[in-house]
Amino acid sequence: MSGHSKWATTKHRKAAQDAKRSALFSKLSRNITVAAKEGGDPNPENNASLAAAVEKAKSYSLPKDKIKTAIDKAFGSGKDAANYETVIYEGYGPAGVAVYCEALTDNRNRTAADVRAAFSHSGGNLGTSGSVAFQFERKGQIIIEKAICADEDELMLAVAEAGGDDYEDADEEWIVYTAYADLMAVKKALDAAGVETKGAELVMMPTTPTQVSVVDAKKVMRLIDKLEELEDLQNVYHTMDMTDEIIAALDE
Repeated sequence: MSGHSKWATTKHRKAAQDAKRSALFSKLSRNITVAAKEGGDPNPENNASLAAAVEKAKSYSLPKDKIKTAIDKAFGSGKDAANYETVIYEGYGPAGVAVYCEALTDNRNRTAADVRAAFSHSGGNLGTSGSVAFQFERKGQIIIEKAICADEDELMLAVAEAGGDDYEDADEEWIVYTAYADLMAVKKALDAAGVETKGAELVMMPTTPTQVSVVDAKKVMRLIDKLEELEDLQNVYHTMDMTDEIIAALDE
């Protein structure tokens, strides 16, 4: 049942580094607002998307008052109203690596221009809707600190009993994967079994990783970095195969 996705491990490390950016809190708040509004309910117990958004925010230490403010904004009016919409951008980076971007924006023209510029300046090409989505699969992802559950056999049993699909070793943490619709149910089952979780979120996993050279990998990461710096982009996923060699080169 154990898996070892270098892509997922590196993405999580990158996300941990991003947590140091003050801009991340803005993105997390926006994500909560949209999830609350689209779900039509301010209570996470009745709104699965909101529950996942709140769990993700908590894993990056977003203060409770900011979480509440973000939820309240979803049901405000006038200047306090939230007018964000979800937009997906797809394209190819250097070496044919597929890139899938999720945005929450109040200005489609601005966001599209920013995303297009990031692709063109990094040797990539922005594609049409659906051009790369088929290369990804929507999954749930739960983080568990090894300090909470260090024994792999114990974790494997707990994940299986909770209804999880798979897990992987990510240095100081375990990453548990679930079916898209089962994320919060599996998280609650793990918590109930005494396996405290650090966070949970919905992610896009590449189904067929793209092999690239170290030189091209650095070019791809320059594109990913540019995209992740855009305030309107919530998540950026790619299909680059993160081998040990490439991880070491990118960590230099």
